Amino acid sequence: MKGDMAGAAAVVATMGALQDSGVSVRVLGLVPATENMISGAATRPGDVVRGLGGKTVEITNTDAEGRLVLADALAYAVREGADEIIDLATLTGSCVVALGDWTAGLMGNNQPLMDRILEAASLAGEQVWQLPLYEEFLDAMRGEITDLKNSTTGRAGGAERAAAFLGEFVGATPWAHLDIAGPAFAETRPPASYWPSGGTGFGVRTLLRYLVSLK
Repeated sequence: MKGDMAGAAAVVATMGALQDSGVSVRVLGLVPATENMISGAATRPGDVVRGLGGKTVEITNTDAEGRLVLADALAYAVREGADEIIDLATLTGSCVVALGDWTAGLMGNNQPLMDRILEAASLAGEQVWQLPLYEEFLDAMRGEITDLKNSTTGRAGGAERAAAFLGEFVGATPWAHLDIAGPAFAETRPPASYWPSGGTGFGVRTLLRYLVSLK
């Protein structure tokens, strides 16, 4: 759980640093939080839920619960009129398989936005690599009885499929997704001396660099 909440922690830390960073644009920080303990109200395989964005989702994997609340946060950001959206989440183990422990995966629907994030990450000293979002990844997430399903079998393209799921909740709003499952939590010696053991705060430096660059 310390690793699973790293995306939310990065948003909270970024918001806390804004006052002293000289950011001149309005920033809305959203932290979708939910309890992950077993209860009588827990989701079960086969359940169908309707997200804030109006799409129906079949629960095929109860461990893919984070993307459900994150999807609602994305839909809420759209409802609030966000000009662009950046989300961070320890979304998939597949991203760690693809990129290793110290590199985040970047996906989205707007190349200029992603280019600016890649530049900010480079300046911040955080390793980020762009992954593709082909139509086949979204096709894999389409439901048989619903608009979408929250997971698929197998690990092929898992990071991209999960990102494609999230992309269905942002509409035409420029959006970038950072899968920080690898670098968010250091269980072995981190590559940078300023990274602590445990939670690394990955993404905060990149977000601040990016936000400062906006006029």
